[in-house]
Amino acid sequence: MKTLTKLTLTTALVAGVAMPALADISTRTITVSNGVAESHPVGDGVEAMRACMTERTDGAWTLNAFWSSALGDDLTATQALRSGTQEMVVTSSSPLVGIEPALGVFDLPFLFSDADEADAILDGDFGDFIAERMENSGLVNLAYWENGFRNLTNSVRPITRLEDFDGMRVRVMQNNIFLDTFQALGTNATPMAFGEVFTALETRAIDAQENPYVTIDTSQFYEVQDYLSATQHAYTPFMVLFSAPIFNTYSETEQEILRDCAVVGRDVQRSVSRELSDVSLNNVQEAGMAFNELDGAELNRIRAAVEGVYEKHAESIGIDVIDMMQAELAKLRGE
Repeated sequence: MKTLTKLTLTTALVAGVAMPALADISTRTITVSNGVAESHPVGDGVEAMRACMTERTDGAWTLNAFWSSALGDDLTATQALRSGTQEMVVTSSSPLVGIEPALGVFDLPFLFSDADEADAILDGDFGDFIAERMENSGLVNLAYWENGFRNLTNSVRPITRLEDFDGMRVRVMQNNIFLDTFQALGTNATPMAFGEVFTALETRAIDAQENPYVTIDTSQFYEVQDYLSATQHAYTPFMVLFSAPIFNTYSETEQEILRDCAVVGRDVQRSVSRELSDVSLNNVQEAGMAFNELDGAELNRIRAAVEGVYEKHAESIGIDVIDMMQAELAKLRGE
């Protein structure tokens, strides 16, 4: 991972813009927090971002990273950004729908077909549209990183058909779209902060959770879960958020450095994430998890079971937001 990070970072820096005048750059210590472990590809993205900042500021900036919810869960950290008491957080979009309801569009089940489609949406006009909405809540989105397609693990049985969800106690993220999606599948869905999930699985307070392969691996869920099923029911991005009250005190040069270095980190993080996805899937199987894919007909039954989630949440997300997303997807698909 580190070799890939260095090579990608070097390429990005060589291709970057000229170094700014140091007179526009103050000495700063920036704190970034995240809910995942440092071994997650987000760690590679942060390392790339740190190296970029060091290069662009001639060492005037220090980026201090905190992992595994050490400074609180993602929502708590994001609220700290809004109040100006913390600079940055790398967070999934999903816990923040209470702050910006439009983010709920990323939680709609079976929205994206593949990673290329997700990249095009996030790095294009729709991603810019969402970023503008975040500024109304005191948050600056510097870049979208990859969380990835989410899959279900559990300690009860493999998911091979719709009926296998029945009665399963599934941890979901703290928003109503995931809650309604899994309730529509027949589970006993339980909202819970990510930092509490491992213990809840270990004590059997819950049976299941859903996350991308890399998160399942780096969080060591294979120690407390027996089955992994490739449901790929949602793709949720990470957002690299910066405190608007603090961002607005930075010079234009410094703001540009933040945005540029977040994009450098994005490219590294996505590359590592995708490289490691297959590795992580192999790792958890070697650790003892039973893995299965679902038959296409059964996936269609599952998709049909959650179709009502779109209509139910259209008003809370914003009909205009969903229409814009679907229009952008239609253009990408040539429809």
